[in-house]
Amino acid sequence: MTHTYDSLIAQLEELGIDRHGTLLMHSSMKSMGEVEGGADTVLDALSEYMKDGLLVLPTHTWSTINKSNPLFHVETSSCCVGILPELFRKRPNVVRSWHPTHSVAALGKDAREFTQDDHLFDTPCARGSAWSKLLDRKATILLVGVDLKRNTFIHGIEEWVDIPGRMTDEHEVLYTVLPDGTKISVPSRRHCGLSWSEHFWKVDEVLVQAGAMHKGSFGDAVASVCNAERTTEVLTEMLRGNPDLFSDNEPLKR
Repeated sequence: MTHTYDSLIAQLEELGIDRHGTLLMHSSMKSMGEVEGGADTVLDALSEYMKDGLLVLPTHTWSTINKSNPLFHVETSSCCVGILPELFRKRPNVVRSWHPTHSVAALGKDAREFTQDDHLFDTPCARGSAWSKLLDRKATILLVGVDLKRNTFIHGIEEWVDIPGRMTDEHEVLYTVLPDGTKISVPSRRHCGLSWSEHFWKVDEVLVQAGAMHKGSFGDAVASVCNAERTTEVLTEMLRGNPDLFSDNEPLKR
């Protein structure tokens, strides 16, 4: 089956995405199958559907920006999380945040406000950053062809609960370079230790049962629709009861 602009719009409606809300999407374009017009059609459909809300995609650079390559160029640094974010960040009226490793790009009437503070924090998902604004705005997080292992928002929940051992104590001296050449120092702590996010899959069924997540389709891909507020409530309670929740890759005990 070939998916089209119109069929993708219809699938977003079926998924129950709030057109007037805030939507962040993690994605695998390949998982969506054949789309007439390719990635640009996907972005066109998302942008049209969310034209009265705020559309956000992660534009992370954590795999390339580090102490040996410390300059994050807001305008030109490629992201490491797929073709859709990479194309999205270059589109007209899209605003990219200034965090050197965990930036996001946003399109909507308050995109600049949403993205403007990220570089003021020394951690990837600090309270006050775009990642926590998703919670404040009761956003929807859409996972297309990827599972909870790619849901950066859960890193944020761990950070806000202050789970130990997740980030370096020391800072890397990184710099954000603005389009006009201005260079801003952004001392940054990094995720460290185990591959914690590889264990996030463990709570998939819990989130569905708690009403924090439901599933459907977008293109050929499985789409998981997460309620940021409810996900935070459920995982905060679980992490406070068991800070080692994501310390192994074993299924949850019944």
